[in-house]
Amino acid sequence: QVQLVESGGGLVQAGGFLKLSCKVTGIAFSMRTMRWYRQRPGAQRECVAHINGDGLTTYATFVKGRFTVFRDNAENTVYLQMNDLKPEDSATYLCTVLGCDTWGQGTQVTVSS
Repeated sequence: QVQLVESGGGLVQAGGFLKLSCKVTGIAFSMRTMRWYRQRPGAQRECVAHINGDGLTTYATFVKGRFTVFRDNAENTVYLQMNDLKPEDSATYLCTVLGCDTWGQGTQVTVSS
């Protein structure tokens, strides 16, 4: 049974940074593609970043150059380093395993102006 636990969210000022973590259990993590999504109130869930088992990454245009996704296969954890945060980045951030319809509880990020 796949389980994902996100952490690291919080309240920061615009221009600040946060590092989110997503601990994954129940799968062969190192071979799986992971994605970070965010959910803002009243909006559709949107993909933020993607990392495959080889470490190749892709980013949404609105975070490119500010966010970095990376993984530690020894810890079964995927991270999202978020720099130069903007108020519009405020959302609940969630991770998922590509191909699995399983989500964690998410972690809340709030960026004040």
